[in-house]
Amino acid sequence: MGSITGKMQGLLLWLIFFLPPEAGAGEIISGIESKPHSRPYMAYLNVTIHQRYGNCGGFLISEEFVVTAAHCSKGRIITVILGAHDIKQEESTWQKLEVKEQFVHPKYDYSTEVNDIMLLKLQTKAKLNHAVGTVPLPTKSTFIQPGKVCRATGWGQTGVENPGSDTLREVKLRLMKAEACNHFMFYNHNLQICVGNPKETRSVFKGDSGGPLLCAGVAQGIVSYGRPDAKPPAVFTRISPYVSWINKILKSK
Repeated sequence: MGSITGKMQGLLLWLIFFLPPEAGAGEIISGIESKPHSRPYMAYLNVTIHQRYGNCGGFLISEEFVVTAAHCSKGRIITVILGAHDIKQEESTWQKLEVKEQFVHPKYDYSTEVNDIMLLKLQTKAKLNHAVGTVPLPTKSTFIQPGKVCRATGWGQTGVENPGSDTLREVKLRLMKAEACNHFMFYNHNLQICVGNPKETRSVFKGDSGGPLLCAGVAQGIVSYGRPDAKPPAVFTRISPYVSWINKILKSK
């Protein structure tokens, strides 16, 4: 059993959408470039790993807190950039903020990626303006249904071997029934969302981890993992089951 678990952990390392430093920056697959600063809640996460850098996405939910994926942590040092569009072209809209504290969900399981959610408390409050803003979360009773078309945004790769540009991109993705994600051994439809039509090429990929799934202007999911060949669907963390946990941290910190 131990060897099987080890093999699964190794496989998941390939599936996770965290962008390692050697991969370079990139974009969403088959999406379009976002209008600059039209997604003011988006956060670009610079993640330090043994003096090297990778990146994840995230999204601002208050002046002090960013939501992202738990697998973007693992003890790493994180710097948040708000107000960015082209991550290689610094603008006056940028706010570079250090992370004061990381709140990984207490039941996050690295081997299965269940409960893949984390809150980041910023060292200083973000200044809200036209380029930096918050996004609403669902209620805890919300259960977003398959069939809906939602939108994912991020700076992830445009293809398996394609780094693409450094500008923020977005893509429309259809929510699928649980059966479409049955090939993922640990998929849990109550805690996760199966996202992306397998008949299409549109998908999130490496570098998009932690970014939001927006449905009618509400953040319903968080990019978690998918296949190494980028074929949809991918797995997103379902946010509604964690709203009580999120609110508890926001009120206590």
